[in-house]
Amino acid sequence: QVQLVESGGGSVQAGDSLRLSCAASGYTYSSYCMGWFRQTPGKEREWVAAIDSYGTTNYVDSVKGRFTISKDNAKNTLYLQMNSLKPEETAMYYCAMGKLLARGQAWRCRVSSTYKYWGQGTQVTVSL
Repeated sequence: QVQLVESGGGSVQAGDSLRLSCAASGYTYSSYCMGWFRQTPGKEREWVAAIDSYGTTNYVDSVKGRFTISKDNAKNTLYLQMNSLKPEETAMYYCAMGKLLARGQAWRCRVSSTYKYWGQGTQVTVSL
């Protein structure tokens, strides 16, 4: 059973940085997506960033240039470095993992339906 455990959330001021981590275990996929999503109460979950098993990364336009997704395969850990945080980015951030059928399908990593496994979330609060 795949388990994803996020950490690194917290309360910061606008313009500050945070690095989220997601420790993954129990997966056997050789081809996969790992992504970060965020959600605030009353709003739909929003895809933020993703990386596939081949290292291809994608970001939602609003975070390009400020957020960086990466993974450490030796540690089975996914990261999201978030710089220049904005108050509107206050949300619960979730790590997710899903299977890819083949290489060259990085676009699937932008779609929430690709993801089968989800972490419990870590709260990020950005104040003025």
